[in-house]
Amino acid sequence: MLALPCVTSSDSAAGAWPGGEQLLALEARVRRAGTGLQVGDLLGCWRLEQIWVKGSASPSPFSAGLLRSLQARLELEPGLEGGLLISNAVSLGGLELRFRGVARLLGPRPLLQFSFDRLQLRLAGRVLLQRPLPAPPPRREPFFALIARDPSGWLAARGRGGGLALWRQSAQLA
Repeated sequence: MLALPCVTSSDSAAGAWPGGEQLLALEARVRRAGTGLQVGDLLGCWRLEQIWVKGSASPSPFSAGLLRSLQARLELEPGLEGGLLISNAVSLGGLELRFRGVARLLGPRPLLQFSFDRLQLRLAGRVLLQRPLPAPPPRREPFFALIARDPSGWLAARGRGGGLALWRQSAQLA
């Protein structure tokens, strides 16, 4: 999988994100009717914007701020047989920690189910350490229950642990 770095200069304008109450309303509607999202709707680099802990209607400013300062991002690329290649990464200066694996869309809502099969530690784009990761136990793979992908450049989902995440789409270098 190619690592396409996210670029911040052409990101969407801040402040155009939905609030917690709006996301909860969207989530209730999606549980009944699904999202209609397809693999192509998810491709790209997504920077974490906000997170809500399980059961909270207010975003967690400390956690989200920390993850934004570490440039937390989710990257999705086309994979084999209609699946996706997935990376989850954080960076501090030239140091990057990246988890890589595969993902697939399941069901009408849909769920983005994924598993990471390797971990990389990179410095200035050079791999310093790469380790395989064990497969999760059957029926315990992590997932994101997709809530919405807005054309203005955001994606919202609830994770297996119950937290809610909002990402903003970011440009990529080719």
